[in-house]
Amino acid sequence: MNAMDIQQKVPFPLWENEIPLSAGTGEEDTPTMTLFIPPVWKANKKAIIIFPGGGYWHLCDHEGSAFAEFFSQQGFYCFVVKYRLGPKYHHPAEISDAARAVRLVRSLAPAFGIRQDCIGVMGSSAGGHLAASVSILPELGLIASDEKETGKISSRPDFAVLCYPVISGEKFAHQGSFQKLLGDNPDPELLKLLSLENSVNEKTPPIFLQHRLGDTLVPMENSIMLAQSLRKHNVPFELHIYEKGYHGGGLDNHHAWVDELLRWLSTF
Repeated sequence: MNAMDIQQKVPFPLWENEIPLSAGTGEEDTPTMTLFIPPVWKANKKAIIIFPGGGYWHLCDHEGSAFAEFFSQQGFYCFVVKYRLGPKYHHPAEISDAARAVRLVRSLAPAFGIRQDCIGVMGSSAGGHLAASVSILPELGLIASDEKETGKISSRPDFAVLCYPVISGEKFAHQGSFQKLLGDNPDPELLKLLSLENSVNEKTPPIFLQHRLGDTLVPMENSIMLAQSLRKHNVPFELHIYEKGYHGGGLDNHHAWVDELLRWLSTF
């Protein structure tokens, strides 16, 4: 992939030739990324790869390009990923797209002046599950046979930002997301593995979590259980639970959590 061929706000293919687990050639079969470039006087050499939410069956623009527009204006190079979705695609197609996105951005980083050690992910709701998955279990992502160079690059991001994320497929689960991700009769061991509170390890990068007390679709216990597991494994994190709000709010009331997030990101 040549950085010179990438235009701002124009989607480009996530995979160059072979797409692992491909089941067609339509738009829904073709993952893409879209780059949002920060103003040159604000660029901070950090990148955020954004996975919009949508229950693993559609993608919410207010958690994709809207985030990218905002955070690029704060100095971050932002890459919005259109990843494959259920019910046509199941695990590990989604995490393969996410892991490829991290490898690809890391490979492009020198051309854009991005630090290769400061490439993070951001996801909301089911996109938060995907961002957390690639942070905790990047090895589950498949590598294309034609990835001669990028296949050698680490797929693990350097930090993760999780907004009202789906985490557990067991207690407090958002069943719809896991049904789209794993199908109707998932293997119990795979379901346990992808209930990410069970899978945190010492390689997990620092994580910022924000959730809302009033979220009845994906209860805040998802974030709390992940935070407890992060603490158990001595992984740095911040957890912010807000009294007001609902599920899927995107940047609403952003003056609170976004200010906290920008402070946190300034430490990297």
